[in-house]
Amino acid sequence: MPDISLTMLVLLCVAAGAAGWIDAVVGGGGLLLLPAMLLGLPHLPAAQILGTNKAVAIVGTSGAAVTYLRKAPVDAGTAVRIGLAALAGSMAGAFFAAGISSEVLRPVIMVVLLGVAGFVLLRPSFGRVHPGGPVTRARTVLAIVLVGGGIGFYDGLFGPGTGTFLVLALTAVLHLDLVTASATAKIVNVCTNGGALAMFAYQGTVMWKLAALLAVFNLAGGMAGARMALKKGSEFVRGVLLVVVFSLVAKLAFDQWSG
Repeated sequence: MPDISLTMLVLLCVAAGAAGWIDAVVGGGGLLLLPAMLLGLPHLPAAQILGTNKAVAIVGTSGAAVTYLRKAPVDAGTAVRIGLAALAGSMAGAFFAAGISSEVLRPVIMVVLLGVAGFVLLRPSFGRVHPGGPVTRARTVLAIVLVGGGIGFYDGLFGPGTGTFLVLALTAVLHLDLVTASATAKIVNVCTNGGALAMFAYQGTVMWKLAALLAVFNLAGGMAGARMALKKGSEFVRGVLLVVVFSLVAKLAFDQWSG
């Protein structure tokens, strides 16, 4: 356990719980916990922060996934296949990451997110209703390649907002309602987080004691968020989604212009 004041430890625990809640509902919990750890523990190497964050995130994501699986109509087999494609895509993205400037990517992602927000606002029915009926094989393959491989590649290349993009893409490609899309995204996240955590653990950059403490709060937040999403339905998830999208745009804009 690194040398951390009690006040900072409490703040990090609160951030971990809130991040788990946000991540379970619509993705994007990393927007809260990772910056909190980077700001609160400036004396630690970034690699240790990233590794510890993954160890925390996989616990909360797994708890949310289990909660969803008990009550949401999730095709776990398809979700795992998408997750494995995302894992492969993230490894490929990480390979190319060194040659890409984040200053070039940020404006592009901001435009995409604003377009997404506009689409969700102008299409109130988006993600509210599950159309029913079996998903075609073509759409399943498209989900594996585009949602899994494509968003996985983005996650390895750049990262911010991956969970939110997963929810939106799964809703659009597989015609899921937003609650089922959030549930499916959690299974995909477990796969990608597991691969990343294995690499960080191999490199010895995970602070396991701190991760274990924060994971307890992240797990509680994740399970609470999943239960609330199941209880309140797609309209609630849609509202949280818009808040997270605009927050992500604001963060990217701040990073772009402050850098």
